[in-house]
Amino acid sequence: MILAISGYVRITPPLTHRGHTMAMLHYPHIDVSRAGVPYIAGTQTKVVEVVLDRLAYHWDADEIHRQHPHLSLAQIHSALAYYYDHQVEMDGEIDAQLRRIAAIRANLGESPIRLKLKAMGRLP
Repeated sequence: MILAISGYVRITPPLTHRGHTMAMLHYPHIDVSRAGVPYIAGTQTKVVEVVLDRLAYHWDADEIHRQHPHLSLAQIHSALAYYYDHQVEMDGEIDAQLRRIAAIRANLGESPIRLKLKAMGRLP
């Protein structure tokens, strides 16, 4: 089933196992954009942003809420649940983004400001 909600699409595909239809997963606080990017409903916060706070800083839901007070604990828990249910896919996307960033940085080379600071002896 696909449900369009204000520019986003909520996708809840039927799950089957051995020919039997199983309960559909539903994330009440998560919308998926037409491009397939999961967002926290009613915000412009991507699920991956909450996930990266969890992975990079080891923040629990309460700390994420303190850092992002515009998000409710329910929204944060829903985002984390979405991540853990889609962990392999999301981790692959995170890794791909990190590789793209590294490639862009490598192609840009050293910035003129860094070169100048090195010449002045202010950077190693």
